[in-house]
Amino acid sequence: MNSDASPWRRLLGRARRAFNWVTGLTLAGQVVVMLALSINDVIRRRHRKVRRFPTVAPEPFAIAGGNRLSIYTFGQDLYDDMLDSINAARDYVYFETYIWKSDEVGQQFKDALIAASERGVRVHVVYDVFGNMVVDPRFFEFPASVQLRRHPLISSPVPSVRMSGRDHRKMLVVDGHDAYLGGYNIGSLYADRWRDTHMRVQGPAAGEIENAFVDYWNMKPVGLMPPKSLPKLPDPDGRGWDTPLVVHRNTPRWRVYPIRNMYLEAIDRAEHRILLTHAYLIPDDDLTAALFAAARRGVDVRIIVPAQSNHVVADWLSRGFYDELLSKGVRLFLFQGAMVHAKTATIDGVWSTIGTANLDRLSLSGNYEANAEFTDPAVATKLEQIFESDLTNCIELTLDQWRSRSKVAQATEAFLAPWRPVF
Repeated sequence: MNSDASPWRRLLGRARRAFNWVTGLTLAGQVVVMLALSINDVIRRRHRKVRRFPTVAPEPFAIAGGNRLSIYTFGQDLYDDMLDSINAARDYVYFETYIWKSDEVGQQFKDALIAASERGVRVHVVYDVFGNMVVDPRFFEFPASVQLRRHPLISSPVPSVRMSGRDHRKMLVVDGHDAYLGGYNIGSLYADRWRDTHMRVQGPAAGEIENAFVDYWNMKPVGLMPPKSLPKLPDPDGRGWDTPLVVHRNTPRWRVYPIRNMYLEAIDRAEHRILLTHAYLIPDDDLTAALFAAARRGVDVRIIVPAQSNHVVADWLSRGFYDELLSKGVRLFLFQGAMVHAKTATIDGVWSTIGTANLDRLSLSGNYEANAEFTDPAVATKLEQIFESDLTNCIELTLDQWRSRSKVAQATEAFLAPWRPVF
């Protein structure tokens, strides 16, 4: 009986070794393809000319509860107002960002924060170490008057989504009544060459964004070598139930990811139109199913994505969804000549969101993110105006055009498809 089983064991062993060899070879090939695409993209971008794109002026408008809202579509406009807010601070400044370049714009923010701290303003700063790995670490040296928290590169020796999420949030809070939230990182590149979206709320509702910052700051530090605990911040005062916006926060430490469900619920309610603008479109099965169901019931579903983003691999993974999206009634518009990095949506002229989360796994179930949700026709009207402005710089992609792409492109998309759940 043992002699009969021995050939089967040898056969199974050979099959297992062959499977491992093929799997390893495939994985190596995928990595090589992604590296080649990335290198080619770096070379291509060096020769890309700066191209202007349409923007909408950030004119403040009234929303409920005695608040005013401004929506920014041009980085320099945003940076000017953020710096003015920091320079006018009297009590405290909370500043959080994912990427903070050590260029002219980055230095302006650093100087403004230090100057505020030197005149007695309490300044608290958070930045993500991974997002700034290419920045000279000396740039992040601050005087003791600035309270600094670094989101660690490695949160735990044991890999897990819960302990490895990046701090992808971008927010600024000044004196409890002036707050900013959106997709803009800090740097000269984003001042005039990227089309992004950020919001500013002035009034009591700024406390909603402040609360998101305070809750993160007060979490116990983690990491392989966690720093000493920083002084805790007080919770903001006057946060009532009747607020014009709700800030949804993905928090890996707490295993809480409400932004994905916020989108699913809003899409499920849609009756007339869904307008999405996203930098990286790599939706999961539930999100695609929700969009398809909306299109089937007659909802006009439109999505703006960059024709070429700053992450070429994400582009190739995203393109793997285009055929099914287009064939099931979703309309895709490719933003031309510049990176569109916005993370916004508006539905039926009523519901809207502006925030930091992309429609991909990293944002919806991996990173620390924050999105403001509105149920306000005034906000929806403004975002629809911005969407229409962006469409003037887009080319609509049709199903026939997409299916006529080269066989090499189709094969590359299929070859990289197993990586979609990672992004």
